[in-house]
Amino acid sequence: MDLIQLFFVFVLAGFLGFELIRKVPSQLHTPLMSGSNAISGITIVGAMIAAGEAGDHTVNIVLGTAAVALAMINVVGGYVVTDRMLAMFRKKKPEERK
Repeated sequence: MDLIQLFFVFVLAGFLGFELIRKVPSQLHTPLMSGSNAISGITIVGAMIAAGEAGDHTVNIVLGTAAVALAMINVVGGYVVTDRMLAMFRKKKPEERK
Protein backbone atom coordinates (compact mmCIF):
# COMPACT_ATOMS: atom_id res chain seq x y z
CA MET A 1 0.00 0.00 0.00
CA ASP A 2 1.03 3.53 -0.63
CA LEU A 3 2.15 5.63 2.37
CA ILE A 4 -0.71 8.07 1.84
CA GLN A 5 -3.25 5.24 1.93
CA LEU A 6 -1.75 3.87 5.15
CA PHE A 7 -1.85 7.34 6.72
CA PHE A 8 -5.49 7.74 5.62
CA VAL A 9 -6.43 4.42 7.25
CA PHE A 10 -4.58 5.46 10.43
CA VAL A 11 -6.37 8.81 10.67
CA LEU A 12 -9.75 7.23 9.88
CA ALA A 13 -9.22 4.57 12.56
CA GLY A 14 -8.29 7.27 15.06
CA PHE A 15 -11.45 9.27 14.40
CA LEU A 16 -13.63 6.16 14.46
CA GLY A 17 -12.12 4.96 17.73
CA PHE A 18 -12.57 8.38 19.33
CA GLU A 19 -16.23 8.55 18.30
CA LEU A 20 -16.97 5.03 19.49
CA ILE A 21 -15.41 5.58 22.91
CA ARG A 22 -17.08 8.96 23.28
CA LYS A 23 -20.54 7.43 22.78
CA VAL A 24 -20.11 4.73 25.46
CA PRO A 25 -21.72 5.66 28.80
CA SER A 26 -19.25 5.99 31.69
CA GLN A 27 -20.91 3.13 33.61
CA LEU A 28 -20.11 0.71 30.79
CA HIS A 29 -16.68 1.99 29.84
CA THR A 30 -14.58 0.10 32.42
CA PRO A 31 -16.34 -3.29 32.05
CA LEU A 32 -16.13 -3.06 28.27
CA MET A 33 -12.46 -2.15 28.37
CA SER A 34 -11.64 -4.92 30.82
CA GLY A 35 -13.40 -7.41 28.58
CA SER A 36 -11.36 -6.36 25.59
CA ASN A 37 -7.97 -6.89 27.26
CA ALA A 38 -7.66 -10.42 25.92
CA ILE A 39 -8.38 -9.14 22.42
CA SER A 40 -5.70 -6.48 22.90
CA GLY A 41 -3.20 -9.31 23.22
CA ILE A 42 -3.53 -9.76 19.48
CA THR A 43 -1.97 -6.33 19.12
CA ILE A 44 1.12 -7.60 20.90
CA VAL A 45 1.41 -10.52 18.51
CA GLY A 46 1.07 -8.21 15.50
CA ALA A 47 3.64 -5.80 16.91
CA MET A 48 6.08 -8.65 17.55
CA ILE A 49 5.65 -9.88 13.98
CA ALA A 50 6.19 -6.35 12.66
CA ALA A 51 9.31 -5.91 14.79
CA GLY A 52 10.65 -9.32 13.76
CA GLU A 53 10.23 -8.68 10.04
CA ALA A 54 11.82 -5.24 10.17
CA GLY A 55 15.01 -6.41 8.47
CA ASP A 56 17.99 -4.08 8.65
CA HIS A 57 15.99 -0.85 8.59
CA THR A 58 16.59 1.03 11.85
CA VAL A 59 13.34 3.00 11.65
CA ASN A 60 11.31 -0.20 11.27
CA ILE A 61 13.07 -1.81 14.24
CA VAL A 62 12.48 1.25 16.44
CA LEU A 63 8.80 1.52 15.44
CA GLY A 64 8.26 -2.22 15.92
CA THR A 65 9.86 -2.15 19.36
CA ALA A 66 7.80 0.91 20.32
CA ALA A 67 4.65 -0.89 19.13
CA VAL A 68 5.44 -3.90 21.33
CA ALA A 69 6.12 -1.69 24.36
CA LEU A 70 2.96 0.40 23.91
CA ALA A 71 0.80 -2.68 23.34
CA MET A 72 2.16 -4.25 26.54
CA ILE A 73 1.48 -1.06 28.50
CA ASN A 74 -2.08 -1.07 27.15
CA VAL A 75 -2.77 -4.68 28.14
CA VAL A 76 -1.11 -4.50 31.58
CA GLY A 77 -2.81 -1.19 32.35
CA GLY A 78 -6.15 -2.67 31.37
CA TYR A 79 -5.71 -5.57 33.75
CA VAL A 80 -4.66 -3.21 36.56
CA VAL A 81 -7.80 -1.13 36.04
CA THR A 82 -9.93 -4.29 35.98
CA ASP A 83 -8.37 -5.51 39.22
CA ARG A 84 -9.04 -2.18 40.93
CA MET A 85 -12.61 -2.20 39.66
CA LEU A 86 -13.24 -5.71 40.96
CA ALA A 87 -11.66 -4.82 44.32
CA MET A 88 -14.44 -2.30 44.86
CA PHE A 89 -16.97 -5.15 44.91
CA ARG A 90 -15.09 -7.49 47.26
CA LYS A 91 -16.37 -7.75 50.81
CA LYS A 92 -14.01 -6.25 53.34
CA LYS A 93 -12.85 -8.29 56.32
CA PRO A 94 -13.99 -7.01 59.74
CA GLU A 95 -10.49 -5.78 60.67
CA GLU A 96 -10.28 -3.74 57.42
CA ARG A 97 -13.53 -1.83 58.08
CA LYS A 98 -12.00 0.55 60.63
